[in-house]
Amino acid sequence: MNLTQHLVIFAKAPRLGTVKSRLAADVGEVEAVRIYRQLAEQTIRPLSRDARWQTYLALTPDKDALNGFGWSSPKLARLPQGRGDLGDRLGRIHHDLAPGPVIFIGTDLPDINNERVARAFKALGNYDAVIGPAGDGGYWLIGFKRRPRILDVFNNIRWSSSHTMKDTIRNIEAKIHQPRIKLLEQLNDIDDIASYQKAQNKRLRK
Repeated sequence: MNLTQHLVIFAKAPRLGTVKSRLAADVGEVEAVRIYRQLAEQTIRPLSRDARWQTYLALTPDKDALNGFGWSSPKLARLPQGRGDLGDRLGRIHHDLAPGPVIFIGTDLPDINNERVARAFKALGNYDAVIGPAGDGGYWLIGFKRRPRILDVFNNIRWSSSHTMKDTIRNIEAKIHQPRIKLLEQLNDIDDIASYQKAQNKRLRK
């Protein structure tokens, strides 16, 4: 039986003072929102049009879940993230989605594309989980085969720290005996002016 592949894109409503605070400290809140919207558009539009998976845009705050913010396509479904910390929100959606492999990503990674997502889903044919490491100790992608379904894997994680990926792997290992975990290439998202300028320079060199 072929199960639906679920791609969940986590995003914040692009409002002044709520996105990219570290970047805004250097470029201003208006420019930070513009950059955030641009990154989100570059992520959401091509991925949501891919027929190989069902794409969901999970927005916070919940009151904005049905607001498109210009991010739309016929195949894009929308979800509220719900309450709690990032682990609570990821865990809730991970639990509630219909059967089938699931991958979670954010919107602030200029190097993510359809091919990288496709490779991650392909890896879930042979692995229990797939993780795309980030240089800061977190990850830019995480996905699960969900057979067996791993519950509570996002609990007690030190988010936004050098321990984030280690804590997540610890949880997976506690739920599955000798889990098969595939690590993808390391990528870095845009959090501050240095990472933004590095991404811009890379784009200009292409």
